[in-house]
Amino acid sequence: MSDPVLEVEPILERFRLTGRTALVTGGGQGIGRAFAHGLAEAGASVAIVDLRLDLAEEVAGELEKKGVKSMAIQADVTKPDQVAAMVSTIVDAWGTLTIGVNNAGIGLWSDAESTPYADWLRMIDIDLNSVFLCAQAEARVMLPAGYGKIINTASMSGHISNTPQNQSAYNTAKAGVLHLTRSLAAEWAKRGVRVNSISPGYTRTKLVEDLLATPLGQTMLPTWMGMTPMGIMAEVTDLQGAVVYLASKASDYMTGHDMVIDGGYCAW
Repeated sequence: MSDPVLEVEPILERFRLTGRTALVTGGGQGIGRAFAHGLAEAGASVAIVDLRLDLAEEVAGELEKKGVKSMAIQADVTKPDQVAAMVSTIVDAWGTLTIGVNNAGIGLWSDAESTPYADWLRMIDIDLNSVFLCAQAEARVMLPAGYGKIINTASMSGHISNTPQNQSAYNTAKAGVLHLTRSLAAEWAKRGVRVNSISPGYTRTKLVEDLLATPLGQTMLPTWMGMTPMGIMAEVTDLQGAVVYLASKASDYMTGHDMVIDGGYCAW
């Protein structure tokens, strides 16, 4: 009997994304920018989607300098027509879409009893509804092709209630992303589309750096790091390996899974 291990590509080859096409929403900065670079360095062509075209164009330019085919797309991913146009633009230009990274999102610190309903709705719309709209549009291309990878950015906040800040709306939206990921994974598993998520812990981005520079932020940091076994924040580059793995052939048997990258925060 032959050993199946000897009948597949070498493991490092299965991590390569050569010939794949990807989109990253919220790709103009922070974690999304790091995801875009990681996918590009692994060989994929990458479309950078952002509400701000200037940020998307800047990242697309960075990828082009690395010799990677890229494009910048401006889209509000809470609008179904703009999401559909986003996917159509990529398919029209590149012929297919094989990787969708649904990363766009915002944060909100607010006491539940004083959170305006409009702020609650905005959080759910941007952090949860947009993930459904993007995954739906991506799947409409991937399902007929019989293959695709959808990767949603959730958060460790979908597993816990963070402290000392209050953020019930954000926690709820991210918990919704986790269960949406599992539900879509189960629905599409036999049709070749894998759906997984990544849950970062506290990660150093420009937005977080700006927050930590405030008096409020400075009071939060000791608690955050004290509750993180590793005692340090993640850098955005610490998340790149996960997105490349989930986008690659190496993870073809994984679906409905959430990869928590939190320095051990959720272990306690």
